[in-house]
Amino acid sequence: MSNAKERKHAKKMRNQPTNVTLSSGFVADRGVKHRNRGGKPFQAQRQEPHYGTSRQRQTKMTPHSLLEPDVNEPSSSKVMFKKKGGWKAGPEGTSQEIPKYITASTFAQARAAEISAMLKAVTQKSSNSLVFQTLPRHMRRRAMSHNVKRLPRRLQEIAQKEAEKAVHQKKEHSKNKCHKARRCHINRMLEFNRRQKKNIWLETHIWHAKRFHMVKKWGYCLGERPTAKSHRACYRAMTQHCLLQDLSYYCCLELKGREEEILKALSQMCSIDTGLTFAAVHCLSGKRQGSVMLYRANKYPREMLGPVTFIWKSEMIPGDTSESRQLWIWLHPAVKQDILEEIKAVCQCTEPIKSTVCIPELLTSSQEKNHTELPDEKIGKKRKRKGDGENTKPIKKVVGDGTRDPCQPYSWISPATGIIISDLTMEMNRFRLIGPLSHSILTEALKVASVHTGGEDAEKTPHRWWIETCENPGSISLHRRQEAVFELLGGITSPAEIPAGTILGLTVGDPRVNLPQKKSKALSNPEKCQDNEKVRQLLLEGVPVECTHSFIWNQDICKSVTENKISDQDLNRKRSELLVPGSQLVLGPHESKIPILLIQQPGKMTGEDQLGWGSGWDVLLPKGWGMAFWIPFIYRGARVGGLKEAAVHSQYKRSPNIPGDFPDCPAGILFAEEQAKTLLEKYKRRPPAKRPNYVKLGTVAPFCCPWEHLTQDWESRVQAQEESSAASSPNGEETDLRRHMVPCVPTPEKTHQLSNEVGTSVNDPREPEEVMDTDCQDQAGTKMVMYPDAGENHVAAANSQLFVLRSRKLLKQLSAWCGPCSEESRAARRAPGRGQQELTREACLSIMDHFPRALVWVSLSLLRKGSPEPHTMICVPAKEDLLQLSQDQHYCGPQEAKHSDLFKRKILKQKEKKKLEKRQNRGCATSEGLGAGDPATGQEALTLGLWSGPLPRVTSHCSRVLLGFVTQGDFSMAVGHGEALGFVSLTGLLDMLSSQPPAQRGLVLLRPPASVQYRFSRVAIEV
Repeated sequence: MSNAKERKHAKKMRNQPTNVTLSSGFVADRGVKHRNRGGKPFQAQRQEPHYGTSRQRQTKMTPHSLLEPDVNEPSSSKVMFKKKGGWKAGPEGTSQEIPKYITASTFAQARAAEISAMLKAVTQKSSNSLVFQTLPRHMRRRAMSHNVKRLPRRLQEIAQKEAEKAVHQKKEHSKNKCHKARRCHINRMLEFNRRQKKNIWLETHIWHAKRFHMVKKWGYCLGERPTAKSHRACYRAMTQHCLLQDLSYYCCLELKGREEEILKALSQMCSIDTGLTFAAVHCLSGKRQGSVMLYRANKYPREMLGPVTFIWKSEMIPGDTSESRQLWIWLHPAVKQDILEEIKAVCQCTEPIKSTVCIPELLTSSQEKNHTELPDEKIGKKRKRKGDGENTKPIKKVVGDGTRDPCQPYSWISPATGIIISDLTMEMNRFRLIGPLSHSILTEALKVASVHTGGEDAEKTPHRWWIETCENPGSISLHRRQEAVFELLGGITSPAEIPAGTILGLTVGDPRVNLPQKKSKALSNPEKCQDNEKVRQLLLEGVPVECTHSFIWNQDICKSVTENKISDQDLNRKRSELLVPGSQLVLGPHESKIPILLIQQPGKMTGEDQLGWGSGWDVLLPKGWGMAFWIPFIYRGARVGGLKEAAVHSQYKRSPNIPGDFPDCPAGILFAEEQAKTLLEKYKRRPPAKRPNYVKLGTVAPFCCPWEHLTQDWESRVQAQEESSAASSPNGEETDLRRHMVPCVPTPEKTHQLSNEVGTSVNDPREPEEVMDTDCQDQAGTKMVMYPDAGENHVAAANSQLFVLRSRKLLKQLSAWCGPCSEESRAARRAPGRGQQELTREACLSIMDHFPRALVWVSLSLLRKGSPEPHTMICVPAKEDLLQLSQDQHYCGPQEAKHSDLFKRKILKQKEKKKLEKRQNRGCATSEGLGAGDPATGQEALTLGLWSGPLPRVTSHCSRVLLGFVTQGDFSMAVGHGEALGFVSLTGLLDMLSSQPPAQRGLVLLRPPASVQYRFSRVAIEV
């Protein structure tokens, strides 16, 4: 018998019971000898008899030994020998006689042991798998692991016993800590405070991080978009319900001083030509919020800094003659530093003072050391920080700006004017509620604070400021009036009915006390307000001036409110101690009183359609109370949006988004550079076969908008047109000759020739790189492209800086010219009350001379299908395009001819040169190879599919003359087709409008960067 078979037989026999013996005789001839593996003879061992007892000693069986029966027992019928293939009968094959008698007790005991061993082997599992895992795969079901009835009936009983075992039972969790808290041995407060050193966290950061895609922008960690698919849901919330956004990352600058001095200083940074300024009557009284565009001092209309909103603090008493006023300027963090430096310069605030802003306490050096030493502890043992103990100072949560340097000043004073400038960034929370039900959510989530009565114990309450306020009858009367106005908001259909920028001050109780047990949707109830006269007065005049007062202007009160806030743990403990679970929790005088400020947001205010869309309310509240107000707003039906939803909101309002839609602002220029860098890296990550070739598509700048080149080219074109017109018609008569010499609207035949001249034909014997090198050398000497006939006046005008036209008077005039007009509309426009002039060449030239390098903010609406995207080109349609559109209303638009790639052969030559140099340097030493350097060093790296080197004339590079670019665009769910927003050259717009027929005036072509299809769109300027 081979070794493998012996091991297999031993494995089968190892589970046999030890008390089972073979009592029959197996050896016929005791004298027979057997040989083992070594060839030595051996004789079977004899089993010793045990008379008078049922126990028998089991003989040890070896693979090469035979069992010898008891002397007193008769032999069996056959002699068994170990042979090849198993146990077989003896060599003689003779049968033995049947035993004459057996011992009954011994025989029965041996058979009982065998039966029990057999039953045990049958019932005992040979593997660790469960019962349902023993089934065939086609019979298994997922529910079998927790539902016994899913198994076949014959296995249900066994599975039930398995489920009752302690191994499969769920472990009881600790009641004092959750699962994550038991696994985490670090102090989360320390970890969160450490992570806020580089980027500021909002108070709602943890809530956003669990539900949003987070991005790091402008020094903050902000939620970009929800992880769930909610684009349409957010639009429905803005249109029909309420959308909630956290705008606490917006910065606040506070100016204190005399009103005359503040207005005198800030008047240098703004112009009344763009709209209302800081001196507006309604804004100066503190009744309304204002918005203004800020420029560098006395630099209007150039060197724009950014848009801001501002609030003046109203006088609490109408007869107050105090000269000191308080002004809050709210601005985007991207434009904060530039505006702050300019305000300090115009206000002459050069001396820093000790800041009154509470600097949050961060990690100390010892805490940081203990915190970093935690991972070095032994794993498996409960780790404790060395500083933990009874005398250890509790760690405070960072409230506000965690990146502030305590040594850096945040307040400045002017010795000459007495103006004090303070940086209140992150000292307040600002939430924005957008939608028609935003005021309904406010009225349900917020309850006006109760007035303190004298019968209550005033010594135990921490809110001393509220007790002192309630002791003044005038303050109580004002509080009642504010409560009455706040209750009237519940009966208003939409926030757009209230005057734009209305401000209401309030003092409310803790909103966590009124938190509902389940989420609900707040609805407007017009029947709630029975006094229709008061509602009508509120809609016409707005909130009274005295009702705009709020204690949030007092920093000491805000600090007290933040420090004396009841923690969520204490509030939940008191709620659990209620006799009736779920009943109203009454805190009495210990309830916090929070001063807030409500600011109405007007929504869409330009144009003629959808006026008031996107209106809502902004809520200003002290720091530390962000989540206490955030959760109640959500429980009333508000849907939360991020940065993407904010961009969609501004796009549907057709207003520029900060900072991407401000190309003349330093923050806008920086944003465009970062965006171009990101898109370029994304483009290079794809292989050349899986990305568009923008050179062949005729797209010069697919990732950025070259505004400087655009305005320079249009300025050169118009200047050349005027000079050629003056040379051809000295009597001042306009002819078509000037348009033939410098075509503004080229014909398709001429554009085909133009594209062939810019590109490289197949039959051209010159190499593409040589042609491009010549062109680049011609353009490398100057940043602008000039025509040879340009004069000195043109060069002086070209040196002027790029800016965006924001004069309301001129924008209204352009808006009237952009639309198609008939004879009746022209007569109405020339009416004396309108004050608008007719579109003539002289009027256009007058505007061009004053603003040669200006951009105009326009909105574009596609006539048919098409979804525009950022960096889409806005082009001037040719005469043939307009003619074909008038003949066929379903005409989609022309297509751009394919351009030749001028850089492809150059890139291939560079690659071959690199390969050749690598082969030559293989045999050289490493030092020599490093000394040789990269062959591409010193010259710009070329990318297949992108234009390299100085840009050509962007206006005439393609078959249709370029007019501008789109900055934001998409399919609009508000109108049901594609819409876009962008900028066009003022010079090009006037030239196009003057050349188009009146019935088709304002039609342009849109072409995405990765497409050759032009699509018709109508341009509009909304003021």
